[in-house]
Amino acid sequence: MLDVHRLRIFRSVVASGSVQAAAANLGYTPSAVSQHVAALQRETGLALLERAGRGVRPTAAGLELAAQADRVLARLGEVEAVVADLRAGRTGTLSLMYFASAGSAWLPRVVRRLTTEFPGVRLDLSLGEAIPDDPDARADVQIAVASPAFVPGTGFRAHHLLDDPYVAVLPADHPLAGQPEVEIAALATERWVDNDFARGWCRRNLVEACTAAGFSPPFHVEAHDYPTAVAFVGAGIGITVLPRLGAVHLPPGLVAVPVVRPAPVRSVYAVVRDAAASTPPARAVLDELRAVARAGAVVPAAR
Repeated sequence: MLDVHRLRIFRSVVASGSVQAAAANLGYTPSAVSQHVAALQRETGLALLERAGRGVRPTAAGLELAAQADRVLARLGEVEAVVADLRAGRTGTLSLMYFASAGSAWLPRVVRRLTTEFPGVRLDLSLGEAIPDDPDARADVQIAVASPAFVPGTGFRAHHLLDDPYVAVLPADHPLAGQPEVEIAALATERWVDNDFARGWCRRNLVEACTAAGFSPPFHVEAHDYPTAVAFVGAGIGITVLPRLGAVHLPPGLVAVPVVRPAPVRSVYAVVRDAAASTPPARAVLDELRAVARAGAVVPAAR
């Protein structure tokens, strides 16, 4: 069996580019690092490194072993985390997936409640826009955007949190900035900043509303996310239209004006795994999500 400690040292040499650099990073002597690498080469019967100038580089066999070592060491790290949880008395885990604008607007309250009421539960957070097709790849709780006809699939239940209307983010000195609402057609001649590089459901929903109003949104600049698009608006590059949840924390000098006729809306759900639904941590997360959704909702969702 290969020595895991030697694998770690070998991986450090590959990442560092030389034995001396790896020794400095690990707090070892270069001689000790060289001895561990030599022992690993004897164990494997392979030449793993070759000279490259003043440093070393992995051979083809070394590259393959380094890639496999990454997987082994990552899995070992997960095992070590479980052991640390058990030693600390943590009694379980809850996985929570969220999309970016919900993360910044809602997650601080949700995580604060969970960690306060259930300090023994390990919370695994992940960022994801789409609901995975594979049920095994889904989180116990996922905050997701979906169409009104969304069906979560066997083993999951979808809880409607709110309907999130779209707003136009404008400079405060824009002629439409002081209006209580703006017809989406009135934005047809503006310079639009795109905000959804992934071309997801939220963007398609917006484009469909523009089409219904008789135009295609004239995107002049493409941003990959809401914060960048908002920053572009602040720099005077154009305007952007996005769900209200994405405009909760606008910088000074910008305003959010609801768009109407038609008024695009996205529906936000908490998708909960049936196997976790009855656990107190999952119930607390769902309860807090409903509370934060009601607090910021324009169109409240039914419980």
